Amino acid sequence: MRLPSGFAWRLAASAAVLAVLVSFTPPADPRIRLCGFYWLTGRPCPLCGLTRALFALAHGRWTEAMHFHALSPLGLVMLLSLFWEIPQRARLWTAGLTAFAGYGVLRLFA
Repeated sequence: MRLPSGFAWRLAASAAVLAVLVSFTPPADPRIRLCGFYWLTGRPCPLCGLTRALFALAHGRWTEAMHFHALSPLGLVMLLSLFWEIPQRARLWTAGLTAFAGYGVLRLFA
């Protein structure tokens, strides 16, 4: 059985992303936030907390990940889809970006 073209590098890239996420644990409440939108407005942007949530997901802490960002599982799937030839990737990204935008608007006014 022959593996699809580029399978090895896609598997290696996905494994590298997951290895980085597993090997580091950012603080739950950082002293300095890196989000420019947060600096300017004091409100979270649509992506605020997503990095911490991805690290929590990689460590198996789903409740903590959902606390940081409710769409973190979708974000992880979108991130890993970059390395794989998925027929519905464009739809995934369109729906995902729409969901993140809607979630961001809810966070601004909630």
